[in-house]
Amino acid sequence: MWRYLSVLLFGLLFTMSSFGGATVSANEKIVYHVPIEETVEKGLSAFLERALTTAEAADADLVVFEVNTPGGAVDAAGEIAKLLADSPIKTVAYVNNRALSAGAYISLSADEIYMVPSATMGSAAVIDSTGNAASKKAQSYWLAAMKTAAEQNGRDPIYAQAMADVDIDLPEYGAEKGKLLTFTAEQAKKAGYSEGTVSGKAELYSILGVEDADIRSIEESFPEKLARFLTNPIVVPILLTIAGIGIVMELFSPGFGIPGVIGITSLVLFFYGHLVAGITGYESLALFIIGVILVLIEFFIPGGIIGLLGFTAIVGSLFLATGDPVHMTISLLIAVTVSILVFILLVKVFGKQMKFFRKMILTDATKTEQGYVSNPNRLDLLGVEGKALTDLRPSGTALVKEERVDVVTEGSFISKGSSIIIVKVEGSRVVVREIPDSN
Repeated sequence: MWRYLSVLLFGLLFTMSSFGGATVSANEKIVYHVPIEETVEKGLSAFLERALTTAEAADADLVVFEVNTPGGAVDAAGEIAKLLADSPIKTVAYVNNRALSAGAYISLSADEIYMVPSATMGSAAVIDSTGNAASKKAQSYWLAAMKTAAEQNGRDPIYAQAMADVDIDLPEYGAEKGKLLTFTAEQAKKAGYSEGTVSGKAELYSILGVEDADIRSIEESFPEKLARFLTNPIVVPILLTIAGIGIVMELFSPGFGIPGVIGITSLVLFFYGHLVAGITGYESLALFIIGVILVLIEFFIPGGIIGLLGFTAIVGSLFLATGDPVHMTISLLIAVTVSILVFILLVKVFGKQMKFFRKMILTDATKTEQGYVSNPNRLDLLGVEGKALTDLRPSGTALVKEERVDVVTEGSFISKGSSIIIVKVEGSRVVVREIPDSN
């Protein structure tokens, strides 16, 4: 009896302990740690969107973004800032080294900011794709965006604006008029732009009260890293230039060789990067393929219209694949210029001939030097006498060496039966002159 009671009691205690353990596990907080590194571009935006979607699906309590970036594209930074603002999860920007330009804007869009002692944040002037100051319209938009990012989290907007406007005078922070504001960790805390300075992640998690949480890291996958590299503003014109050079060199190569493979590979990488980064859809790739097909058709059905439509489709697909038409214009100009220079170099310097068109264009010729003649040359008749078989008005037929020969006079009329002499032979043209009657 006691044995059965002890077994029952043990089972009850085991069940209670199991439920207790489940309660503790259920109450455990979930924290996601996400890196924001290198240049800010559309590929990074796609990665962070995946990270936040994953965190929301896991019902996470906090997302910590470890920021270390020199900045980047304004449009990509705007997309990332919207992702942070729209997320129902609390977000923290952990500035570990630097958050400059677009990186500062992203950090300001987080709910809280923490910095390591050596970190900096600011210097957020907006520049165009050529490295020059952007237009007044773009600068006005950027100043408004920086101000809004600061205000939405209760920060004094004057400092955010000073990061992007050299006309704001803040000498106490080393940003007198003519200089952009760049906060140190101490200055950011003093201005209320940082909730605290931490020595590392351990101290950060302790301050946030999540040192015992289930901390999960989200890293970029290889396709995402590759897409970020391929969509980098510096890499895009290089890819297009390599593609242009490869296609030009293929025109001078017999068959289809390495230059063509390299050119096509560059274009495939261009579209692959933009597709994986979420910048474009398959419609741009489809438009590009249609353009290539139309250009190839133009080689066999000349006329110009089909080729023009194909070229327009190819250029349109490149613009459709990018989110920055100005940068794409510059990239295409670079690629086309370099390709033309390579073309001229191959033709003028190296004396190359385009072999691509040899299969489509008849280049064989029958030359006299090679023994080919379009008509027999009757030089053997020169100086020979004969008789006009018909009236020569001025052309007609004469009998020469018992042979009927088509002849022509020098312009005068020669009647039938008159004696003639051949005075000139030009190919098949036999010129005669009348022999005066000696009687």
